[in-house]
Amino acid sequence: MQKFDIVVIGFGKAGKTLALKSALMGKKVALIERSKKMYGGTCINVGCIPTKSLIFQSHLTCQCGRSTQENYQKSIQKKNELIEFLREKNYENLAQNQNITIFDGQASFLDNQTIEISGKNNIAIKGEKIFINTGSESVIPDIDIDSQRVYTSTTILDMEVLPKELIIIGAGYIGLEFAGMYANFGSKVTILIRENSFMPKEDGDIAKLVQDSFKKMGIEIIFNAQVEAIKDTEEKACIFYKKDNQDFEIFGDSVLIAIGRKPYTRGLNLDKAGVKLNARGEIITDEFLRTHANNIYALGDVKGGKFFTYVSLDDFRIVFDSLYGGEKRSSNNRTVIPEVLFLDTPLSHVGLREKEAQAQGYTIKVGKLLSAAVPRARILENTTGMLKLVVDAKNDLILGATLYCVDSPEVINIFSLALNGQLKYQSLKDMIFTHPSMSEAINDLCASLKEI
Repeated sequence: MQKFDIVVIGFGKAGKTLALKSALMGKKVALIERSKKMYGGTCINVGCIPTKSLIFQSHLTCQCGRSTQENYQKSIQKKNELIEFLREKNYENLAQNQNITIFDGQASFLDNQTIEISGKNNIAIKGEKIFINTGSESVIPDIDIDSQRVYTSTTILDMEVLPKELIIIGAGYIGLEFAGMYANFGSKVTILIRENSFMPKEDGDIAKLVQDSFKKMGIEIIFNAQVEAIKDTEEKACIFYKKDNQDFEIFGDSVLIAIGRKPYTRGLNLDKAGVKLNARGEIITDEFLRTHANNIYALGDVKGGKFFTYVSLDDFRIVFDSLYGGEKRSSNNRTVIPEVLFLDTPLSHVGLREKEAQAQGYTIKVGKLLSAAVPRARILENTTGMLKLVVDAKNDLILGATLYCVDSPEVINIFSLALNGQLKYQSLKDMIFTHPSMSEAINDLCASLKEI
């Protein structure tokens, strides 16, 4: 039986980075991946990269007024070429290292050091340290589904025929991104939301702006929709739902289920390794990402928390420091974590929102600036949205920022830096920015602060 210093289960961001860095330090490393189509992990193959590629292509398609089946298929082809290139590069980066052995197959624990790999050739290996990085999968509702037209955020990426009518169940990040994307490609999009509010996590003014933008894009939102079944008719899928104690039906060429994601632990036999799960199915870890079995760690989505690739990368930093450093890094001392919703006009956020700051007892100042007031937004012909800043009125420290504007995924990092550095807003108010840029709007945003 082969023995390894490091065994990584899953080719995701944290796992592949840990495997390569450990191998460069002379460690004997095994990396197990159940699917050759997942080299590089979720982000590259079925997550961030393909979806953002299609969102970009849909924006170009809409801007050019060429929302056609042909252009949709070309966008799918470009997406496929991109992920195939990245998948191959990720595989090569590891496979060429003599200290790394890549195994294709399903991993399952026999004990806390022994893993069976079921694949073309069933084998078992031992690992001194084992790292679970198996990611997450789509949540499927417990309803009657008898349809060939139902997709998840993974399977819809391979749909080559542009639907005339797309029904989306769920209005989280995934559902909203796909809604904007397919509306730009030319589909009639309808979103079914179980709750009676839109984007409840956001401040009301931001949520309203996004909802108004969706309305302009022709996206219909149905609230209080309790989906009960999905069944195929001869030409379409029929979604049966209740609203206000009445029965309704809605038809679509395709249905996207986007009610969330959950950790992927199927087939791992974690109980044999002494690894425990919480009520949500997440692997329980301590602040250094160790499980109940001290030699086994969990990284990325499988341990719960925020399902972002950059959080997974930070998980690598924590584990790497735990193994080879002084355990100075932990999940308890992470820097702030920014968030981005890649809509046609992206929504980015970091820190506290206005209502969150008030709920925590802060006396605050709030600044607001419409995107239309920013020259760069007019140059880019996208004046949708608003920039919003929240500041502690007692000491002028920046508490949070929400940017619903073009280029916000880049600009939000300035506020992340300010929060990490505990900067007062004056540090940005009089800072010299390039012109014309979206970041220079921070000057006017800071100048607009008013006590609430």
